[in-house]
Amino acid sequence: MRKFGMGKQSIEKQIQEEAQHLVEELQKSRMAYLDPTFFFHSAMANIICTIIFGQRFNNQDPEFLRLLHLMNDISDLSSSFYGQMFEVFSGILKYFPGIHRDVHSKVLEIEDFVIKNIQRHREMLDPSAPKDFIDSFLVCMDKERSDPESEFHFHNLVYTVISLFLAGTESSSNTLLHGFVLLLKNPDVVEKVQEEIDRVIGSHHLPALEDRARMPYTNAVIHEIQRFGDVLPLGVPHCVIKDTHFQGYHLPKDTTVYPILSSVLHDPCHFEKPETFYPGHFLDAEGNFRTQETFIPFSLGRRFCLGENLDRSELFLFLTSVLQNFNLRSPKALEDIDITPRRNGLGKMPPEFQLCFLPRQGVAPRL
Repeated sequence: MRKFGMGKQSIEKQIQEEAQHLVEELQKSRMAYLDPTFFFHSAMANIICTIIFGQRFNNQDPEFLRLLHLMNDISDLSSSFYGQMFEVFSGILKYFPGIHRDVHSKVLEIEDFVIKNIQRHREMLDPSAPKDFIDSFLVCMDKERSDPESEFHFHNLVYTVISLFLAGTESSSNTLLHGFVLLLKNPDVVEKVQEEIDRVIGSHHLPALEDRARMPYTNAVIHEIQRFGDVLPLGVPHCVIKDTHFQGYHLPKDTTVYPILSSVLHDPCHFEKPETFYPGHFLDAEGNFRTQETFIPFSLGRRFCLGENLDRSELFLFLTSVLQNFNLRSPKALEDIDITPRRNGLGKMPPEFQLCFLPRQGVAPRL
Protein backbone atom coordinates (compact mmCIF):
# COMPACT_ATOMS: atom_id res chain seq x y z
CA MET A 1 0.00 0.00 0.00
CA ARG A 2 2.88 2.38 0.75
CA LYS A 3 4.15 2.04 -2.81
CA PHE A 4 0.97 3.66 -4.06
CA GLY A 5 0.75 6.55 -1.64
CA MET A 6 -0.95 5.23 1.50
CA GLY A 7 0.56 7.24 4.34
CA LYS A 8 2.63 9.40 1.99
CA GLN A 9 2.18 12.74 0.27
CA SER A 10 2.53 10.99 -3.10
CA ILE A 11 -1.24 10.42 -2.96
CA GLU A 12 -1.83 14.17 -2.67
CA LYS A 13 -1.95 14.87 -6.43
CA GLN A 14 -4.55 12.14 -6.96
CA ILE A 15 -6.75 13.58 -4.20
CA GLN A 16 -6.35 17.10 -5.60
CA GLU A 17 -7.40 15.90 -9.05
CA GLU A 18 -10.43 14.08 -7.64
CA ALA A 19 -11.36 17.14 -5.55
CA GLN A 20 -11.36 19.23 -8.73
CA HIS A 21 -13.54 16.63 -10.48
CA LEU A 22 -15.93 17.00 -7.53
CA VAL A 23 -15.91 20.81 -7.81
CA GLU A 24 -16.68 20.56 -11.53
CA GLU A 25 -19.59 18.18 -10.88
CA LEU A 26 -21.01 20.49 -8.22
CA GLN A 27 -20.72 23.46 -10.59
CA LYS A 28 -22.95 21.56 -13.03
CA SER A 29 -25.72 21.55 -10.43
CA ARG A 30 -26.30 25.23 -11.28
CA MET A 31 -27.17 26.11 -7.69
CA ALA A 32 -30.00 23.58 -7.43
CA TYR A 33 -30.68 21.89 -4.09
CA LEU A 34 -29.32 18.36 -4.12
CA ASP A 35 -28.39 15.39 -1.98
CA PRO A 36 -24.54 15.34 -2.03
CA THR A 37 -24.26 11.64 -1.09
CA PHE A 38 -23.54 10.34 -4.59
CA PHE A 39 -20.93 13.00 -5.31
CA PHE A 40 -18.96 12.35 -2.12
CA HIS A 41 -19.25 8.56 -2.41
CA SER A 42 -18.02 8.53 -6.00
CA ALA A 43 -15.11 10.87 -5.24
CA MET A 44 -13.89 8.76 -2.32
CA ALA A 45 -14.42 5.53 -4.25
CA ASN A 46 -12.36 6.80 -7.17
CA ILE A 47 -9.35 7.53 -4.97
CA ILE A 48 -9.29 4.00 -3.56
CA CYS A 49 -9.96 2.65 -7.08
CA THR A 50 -6.86 4.48 -8.31
CA ILE A 51 -4.76 2.83 -5.61
CA ILE A 52 -6.23 -0.67 -5.95
CA PHE A 53 -7.24 -0.95 -9.61
CA GLY A 54 -4.97 1.69 -11.13
CA GLN A 55 -7.87 3.66 -12.62
CA ARG A 56 -10.70 6.03 -11.83
CA PHE A 57 -14.23 5.55 -13.14
CA ASN A 58 -16.54 7.95 -14.90
CA ASN A 59 -19.50 8.91 -12.71
CA GLN A 60 -21.85 7.61 -15.41
CA ASP A 61 -20.17 4.20 -15.74
CA PRO A 62 -22.98 1.63 -15.09
CA GLU A 63 -20.62 -0.82 -13.38
CA PHE A 64 -19.25 1.90 -11.11
CA LEU A 65 -22.75 3.13 -10.27
CA ARG A 66 -23.77 -0.41 -9.37
CA LEU A 67 -20.76 -0.77 -7.06
CA LEU A 68 -21.61 2.47 -5.27
CA HIS A 69 -25.20 1.30 -4.85
CA LEU A 70 -24.08 -2.05 -3.43
CA MET A 71 -21.65 -0.45 -0.99
CA ASN A 72 -24.25 2.01 0.25
CA ASP A 73 -26.77 -0.81 0.78
CA ILE A 74 -24.23 -2.94 2.66
CA SER A 75 -23.28 -0.04 4.91
CA ASP A 76 -26.91 0.88 5.55
CA LEU A 77 -28.05 -2.68 6.29
CA SER A 78 -25.03 -3.41 8.49
CA SER A 79 -25.75 -0.30 10.56
CA SER A 80 -29.40 -1.22 11.12
CA PHE A 81 -30.62 -2.70 14.41
CA TYR A 82 -30.78 -6.17 12.88
CA GLY A 83 -27.29 -5.73 11.46
CA GLN A 84 -26.00 -4.89 14.91
CA MET A 85 -27.74 -7.89 16.45
CA PHE A 86 -26.40 -10.17 13.74
CA GLU A 87 -22.85 -8.99 14.36
CA VAL A 88 -23.16 -9.89 18.04
CA PHE A 89 -25.23 -13.08 17.67
CA SER A 90 -24.15 -14.31 14.24
CA GLY A 91 -23.51 -17.83 15.55
CA ILE A 92 -27.27 -18.22 16.07
CA LEU A 93 -28.88 -15.81 13.60
CA LYS A 94 -26.97 -17.12 10.59
CA TYR A 95 -29.30 -20.15 10.57
CA PHE A 96 -32.41 -17.96 10.20
CA PRO A 97 -33.69 -15.73 7.38
CA GLY A 98 -32.76 -12.07 7.65
CA ILE A 99 -31.01 -9.13 6.04
CA HIS A 100 -27.65 -10.86 6.52
CA ARG A 101 -28.52 -12.99 3.50
CA ASP A 102 -29.16 -9.83 1.47
CA VAL A 103 -25.83 -8.38 2.61
CA HIS A 104 -24.08 -11.63 1.69
CA SER A 105 -25.55 -11.59 -1.83
CA LYS A 106 -24.39 -7.99 -2.33
CA VAL A 107 -20.87 -8.84 -1.12
CA LEU A 108 -20.81 -11.73 -3.61
CA GLU A 109 -21.70 -9.33 -6.41
CA ILE A 110 -18.79 -7.07 -5.43
CA GLU A 111 -16.61 -10.17 -5.22
CA ASP A 112 -17.48 -11.04 -8.84
CA PHE A 113 -16.39 -7.58 -9.96
CA VAL A 114 -13.11 -7.87 -8.03
CA ILE A 115 -12.33 -11.34 -9.43
CA LYS A 116 -12.90 -10.16 -13.00
CA ASN A 117 -10.62 -7.19 -12.36
CA ILE A 118 -7.92 -9.43 -10.89
CA GLN A 119 -8.13 -11.70 -13.94
CA ARG A 120 -7.63 -8.70 -16.24
CA HIS A 121 -4.63 -7.65 -14.15
CA ARG A 122 -3.16 -11.14 -14.39
CA GLU A 123 -3.42 -11.09 -18.19
CA MET A 124 -1.66 -7.72 -18.45
CA LEU A 125 0.81 -8.09 -15.54
CA ASP A 126 4.34 -6.77 -15.96
CA PRO A 127 6.19 -8.08 -12.88
CA SER A 128 8.94 -5.49 -13.33
CA ALA A 129 6.51 -2.56 -13.17
CA PRO A 130 3.41 -3.19 -11.00
CA LYS A 131 1.03 -0.28 -11.53
CA ASP A 132 -1.33 -0.73 -8.57
CA PHE A 133 -2.10 -2.74 -5.45
CA ILE A 134 -3.48 -5.77 -7.31
CA ASP A 135 -0.38 -5.98 -9.53
CA SER A 136 1.90 -5.81 -6.50
CA PHE A 137 -0.06 -8.52 -4.70
CA LEU A 138 0.09 -10.78 -7.78
CA VAL A 139 3.86 -10.32 -7.95
CA CYS A 140 4.15 -11.36 -4.29
CA MET A 141 1.89 -14.35 -4.96
CA ASP A 142 4.22 -15.51 -7.74
CA LYS A 143 7.33 -15.04 -5.60
CA GLU A 144 5.90 -17.05 -2.70
CA ARG A 145 3.98 -19.64 -4.70
CA SER A 146 6.03 -22.48 -3.21
CA ASP A 147 5.50 -21.34 0.39
CA PRO A 148 2.42 -23.10 1.90
CA GLU A 149 2.42 -20.59 4.80
CA SER A 150 2.35 -17.51 2.56
CA GLU A 151 -0.42 -14.97 3.14
CA PHE A 152 -0.16 -13.96 -0.52
CA HIS A 153 -2.81 -16.17 -2.08
CA PHE A 154 -5.87 -15.57 -4.25
CA HIS A 155 -8.50 -15.69 -1.49
CA ASN A 156 -6.63 -13.12 0.57
CA LEU A 157 -6.23 -10.88 -2.45
CA VAL A 158 -9.97 -10.92 -3.23
CA TYR A 159 -11.11 -10.15 0.30
CA THR A 160 -8.36 -7.64 1.01
CA VAL A 161 -9.44 -5.70 -2.07
CA ILE A 162 -13.11 -5.88 -1.00
CA SER A 163 -12.23 -4.72 2.53
CA LEU A 164 -10.11 -1.82 1.25
CA PHE A 165 -12.78 -0.83 -1.25
CA LEU A 166 -15.58 -0.79 1.33
CA ALA A 167 -13.58 0.80 4.14
CA GLY A 168 -11.85 3.30 1.86
CA THR A 169 -15.14 4.56 0.46
CA GLU A 170 -17.89 4.35 3.06
CA SER A 171 -16.21 5.60 6.24
CA SER A 172 -14.51 8.55 4.51
CA SER A 173 -17.56 9.66 2.52
CA ASN A 174 -19.86 9.28 5.55
CA THR A 175 -17.48 11.43 7.60
CA LEU A 176 -17.57 14.09 4.88
CA LEU A 177 -21.38 13.93 4.75
CA HIS A 178 -21.58 14.31 8.53
CA GLY A 179 -19.24 17.26 8.16
CA PHE A 180 -21.35 19.13 5.62
CA VAL A 181 -24.61 18.73 7.50
CA LEU A 182 -22.79 20.02 10.61
CA LEU A 183 -21.47 22.97 8.61
CA LEU A 184 -24.98 23.75 7.38
CA LYS A 185 -26.09 23.81 11.00
CA ASN A 186 -23.14 26.04 11.99
CA PRO A 187 -22.70 28.80 9.38
CA ASP A 188 -20.40 30.73 11.72
CA VAL A 189 -17.94 27.83 11.48
CA VAL A 190 -18.12 27.92 7.67
CA GLU A 191 -17.39 31.63 7.71
CA LYS A 192 -14.26 31.15 9.85
CA VAL A 193 -13.00 28.27 7.71
CA GLN A 194 -13.49 30.27 4.51
CA GLU A 195 -11.70 33.26 6.03
CA GLU A 196 -8.75 30.99 6.77
CA ILE A 197 -8.88 29.49 3.26
CA ASP A 198 -8.89 32.96 1.69
CA ARG A 199 -5.99 34.13 3.84
CA VAL A 200 -3.75 31.07 3.54
CA ILE A 201 -4.64 29.51 0.16
CA GLY A 202 -6.42 32.26 -1.75
CA SER A 203 -8.87 31.74 -4.60
CA HIS A 204 -6.50 30.80 -7.42
CA HIS A 205 -4.37 28.05 -5.89
CA LEU A 206 -5.26 24.45 -5.21
CA PRO A 207 -5.44 23.51 -1.53
CA ALA A 208 -2.35 21.47 -0.61
CA LEU A 209 -1.46 19.39 2.43
CA GLU A 210 1.34 21.78 3.30
CA ASP A 211 -1.34 24.44 3.95
CA ARG A 212 -2.77 22.45 6.85
CA ALA A 213 -0.07 23.52 9.31
CA ARG A 214 -1.03 27.18 8.74
CA MET A 215 -4.76 26.54 9.12
CA PRO A 216 -5.34 25.65 12.80
CA TYR A 217 -9.05 26.45 12.80
CA THR A 218 -9.80 24.36 9.70
CA ASN A 219 -7.73 21.51 11.14
CA ALA A 220 -9.68 21.75 14.40
CA VAL A 221 -13.01 21.72 12.51
CA ILE A 222 -12.04 18.55 10.63
CA HIS A 223 -10.98 16.83 13.85
CA GLU A 224 -14.24 17.86 15.50
CA ILE A 225 -16.22 16.52 12.52
CA GLN A 226 -14.50 13.18 13.03
CA ARG A 227 -15.02 13.23 16.80
CA PHE A 228 -18.64 14.35 16.75
CA GLY A 229 -19.54 12.37 13.61
CA ASP A 230 -18.14 9.23 15.23
CA VAL A 231 -18.85 7.12 12.11
CA LEU A 232 -17.70 3.81 13.69
CA PRO A 233 -18.94 4.10 17.29
CA LEU A 234 -18.26 0.43 18.11
CA GLY A 235 -14.95 0.39 16.27
CA VAL A 236 -13.87 -2.50 14.09
CA PRO A 237 -14.13 -5.85 15.91
CA HIS A 238 -10.85 -7.57 16.75
CA CYS A 239 -9.95 -10.95 18.25
CA VAL A 240 -7.46 -11.67 21.01
CA ILE A 241 -4.76 -14.02 19.66
CA LYS A 242 -4.21 -15.79 23.00
CA ASP A 243 -5.89 -16.19 26.39
CA THR A 244 -5.79 -12.73 27.92
CA HIS A 245 -6.42 -11.32 31.39
CA PHE A 246 -7.58 -7.70 31.33
CA GLN A 247 -8.80 -5.64 34.30
CA GLY A 248 -10.07 -8.68 36.14
CA TYR A 249 -11.64 -10.36 33.11
CA HIS A 250 -10.53 -13.54 31.36
CA LEU A 251 -10.75 -13.34 27.56
CA PRO A 252 -10.21 -16.77 25.95
CA LYS A 253 -8.26 -16.95 22.70
CA ASP A 254 -10.33 -15.86 19.65
CA THR A 255 -12.76 -13.80 21.76
CA THR A 256 -14.18 -10.94 19.68
CA VAL A 257 -13.52 -7.54 21.23
CA TYR A 258 -15.32 -4.28 20.39
CA PRO A 259 -13.28 -1.23 21.45
CA ILE A 260 -16.36 1.13 21.56
CA LEU A 261 -14.53 4.23 20.34
CA SER A 262 -17.61 6.35 21.02
CA SER A 263 -17.13 6.02 24.78
CA VAL A 264 -13.79 7.84 24.43
CA LEU A 265 -14.76 10.37 21.75
CA HIS A 266 -17.72 11.52 23.89
CA ASP A 267 -16.03 11.32 27.29
CA PRO A 268 -16.84 14.49 29.31
CA CYS A 269 -13.60 14.04 31.24
CA HIS A 270 -11.65 14.80 28.06
CA PHE A 271 -13.99 16.94 25.96
CA GLU A 272 -15.58 20.07 27.39
CA LYS A 273 -18.79 19.76 25.37
CA PRO A 274 -18.92 16.09 24.34
CA GLU A 275 -22.43 16.19 22.83
CA THR A 276 -21.93 19.50 21.01
CA PHE A 277 -20.13 20.26 17.76
CA TYR A 278 -17.38 22.45 19.16
CA PRO A 279 -14.08 22.95 17.24
CA GLY A 280 -12.64 24.56 20.37
CA HIS A 281 -11.94 21.02 21.62
CA PHE A 282 -8.87 21.12 19.38
CA LEU A 283 -7.73 24.73 19.92
CA ASP A 284 -5.72 26.22 22.76
CA ALA A 285 -6.33 29.63 24.33
CA GLU A 286 -4.25 31.34 21.60
CA GLY A 287 -6.16 29.66 18.77
CA ASN A 288 -3.39 27.19 17.94
CA PHE A 289 -4.28 23.65 16.97
CA ARG A 290 -3.77 21.14 19.77
CA THR A 291 -3.82 17.37 19.59
CA GLN A 292 -5.88 15.26 21.97
CA GLU A 293 -4.65 11.90 23.19
CA THR A 294 -8.27 10.72 23.33
CA PHE A 295 -8.93 11.54 19.67
CA ILE A 296 -9.11 7.95 18.38
CA PRO A 297 -11.58 7.71 15.46
CA PHE A 298 -9.08 5.38 13.76
CA SER A 299 -8.73 3.21 16.86
CA LEU A 300 -5.24 2.76 18.33
CA GLY A 301 -2.50 0.23 18.90
CA ARG A 302 -0.78 -1.93 16.31
CA ARG A 303 -4.05 -2.67 14.51
CA PHE A 304 -5.25 0.90 14.06
CA CYS A 305 -6.78 1.86 10.71
CA LEU A 306 -4.16 1.64 7.95
CA GLY A 307 -6.02 4.32 5.99
CA GLU A 308 -5.66 7.01 8.66
CA ASN A 309 -3.24 9.24 6.75
CA LEU A 310 -5.19 8.80 3.52
CA ASP A 311 -8.46 9.71 5.26
CA ARG A 312 -6.95 12.78 6.92
CA SER A 313 -5.60 13.96 3.58
CA GLU A 314 -8.92 13.38 1.81
CA LEU A 315 -10.96 15.23 4.42
CA PHE A 316 -8.68 18.27 4.37
CA LEU A 317 -8.34 18.54 0.59
CA PHE A 318 -12.01 17.84 -0.19
CA LEU A 319 -13.42 20.15 2.47
CA THR A 320 -11.11 23.05 1.63
CA SER A 321 -11.61 22.60 -2.14
CA VAL A 322 -15.40 22.73 -1.79
CA LEU A 323 -15.44 25.68 0.63
CA GLN A 324 -12.87 27.53 -1.46
CA ASN A 325 -15.29 27.43 -4.40
CA PHE A 326 -18.75 27.41 -2.83
CA ASN A 327 -20.94 28.85 -0.13
CA LEU A 328 -23.50 26.46 1.37
CA ARG A 329 -27.24 26.97 1.62
CA SER A 330 -29.93 24.74 3.10
CA PRO A 331 -33.58 24.70 1.99
CA LYS A 332 -34.49 24.58 5.69
CA ALA A 333 -34.31 27.18 8.41
CA LEU A 334 -31.29 26.79 10.67
CA GLU A 335 -33.34 25.49 13.59
CA ASP A 336 -35.01 22.88 11.37
CA ILE A 337 -31.81 21.26 10.13
CA ASP A 338 -31.67 17.82 11.75
CA ILE A 339 -28.20 16.37 12.40
CA THR A 340 -29.53 13.14 13.96
CA PRO A 341 -27.91 10.09 12.29
CA ARG A 342 -30.14 8.05 10.00
CA ARG A 343 -28.66 4.85 11.45
CA ASN A 344 -26.65 4.36 14.60
CA GLY A 345 -25.37 0.81 14.91
CA LEU A 346 -22.04 -0.68 13.89
CA GLY A 347 -21.71 2.42 11.74
CA LYS A 348 -23.28 5.84 12.14
CA MET A 349 -25.04 6.87 8.94
CA PRO A 350 -25.49 10.60 8.31
CA PRO A 351 -29.01 12.01 7.99
CA GLU A 352 -30.47 12.61 4.57
CA PHE A 353 -30.22 16.28 3.69
CA GLN A 354 -30.06 18.65 0.75
CA LEU A 355 -27.96 21.71 0.15
CA CYS A 356 -27.14 24.18 -2.55
CA PHE A 357 -23.55 24.92 -3.62
CA LEU A 358 -23.40 28.62 -4.44
CA PRO A 359 -20.27 29.66 -6.40
CA ARG A 360 -18.06 32.11 -4.53
CA GLN A 361 -16.47 35.13 -6.18
CA GLY A 362 -13.19 34.46 -7.95
CA VAL A 363 -11.81 32.05 -10.50
CA ALA A 364 -11.93 28.38 -9.52
CA PRO A 365 -8.46 26.76 -9.69
CA ARG A 366 -7.80 24.01 -12.21
CA LEU A 367 -5.03 21.47 -12.58
